Amino acid sequence: MHRELEVAREAATKAAAAVKAIYESQDFTVQQKKGDKGPLTEADLRANQILHEVIQAAFPDDAILSEETKDSGERLAKSRVWIIDPVDGTREFTLGIPEFCVSVGFVVDGQAVVGVLANPATGQVIAGLVGEGVTLDGEPVKTTDLDSFEGARLLVSRSEYEKGWFDDLKGEAEFTPMGSVAWKFGLVAAGLAEASFTPKPRNEWDLCAGVACILAAGGEATDGSGTRYTFNRPDPLHIGVCGTNGALHARCLALIQR
Repeated sequence: MHRELEVAREAATKAAAAVKAIYESQDFTVQQKKGDKGPLTEADLRANQILHEVIQAAFPDDAILSEETKDSGERLAKSRVWIIDPVDGTREFTLGIPEFCVSVGFVVDGQAVVGVLANPATGQVIAGLVGEGVTLDGEPVKTTDLDSFEGARLLVSRSEYEKGWFDDLKGEAEFTPMGSVAWKFGLVAAGLAEASFTPKPRNEWDLCAGVACILAAGGEATDGSGTRYTFNRPDPLHIGVCGTNGALHARCLALIQR
């Protein structure tokens, strides 16, 4: 899968460069998707175009599932599927908060095997191949082995944090509100945090690349029930999100259930 990893890296970094140019210009309009599904900018569309071009040029027979492209049931007959989010964290992008990324995941027979996350604002690139490891800006990294909430860095939803969901645990762990599920998972994979979780549903394009990175780094990633993810399902929405260093996984799942 080294060729797939390199194509994922190429696609993500090229798309991130385009997103960075738009982000730094601050010359973009913000639309709202139909059905109150969040904001959309030209950065999302341009990155989506680049990702499709690079992936299809390298692997024309593979399927692609993207947040910004109309879904097709044809992907369900494919064993090789790219699951991409051109900009995960578009809301943060529009607000000038550097918590968004281009997310490129690759799945074989439903299992995430490659993930690349490129943050246009910080320039960081996290890349993982399950079974071989993860790099941050080309340097090997891995999940931490901390097995206690004491001293743990937990990345959580900004809205959930503001609602006070974690107030009774603030003295025990360090909670950091942050956008982009994909980027939060990437930081866990890189050993820069211990866990990220929410009971709320998230789509496969939010999850796939980050899940691959966490698994490649030696951590654990499951839905809210503790079941490992299977991707390329007819319904891309998964209930609950839990990505951890592995040692804290059971405790984070218990918080989701609570």
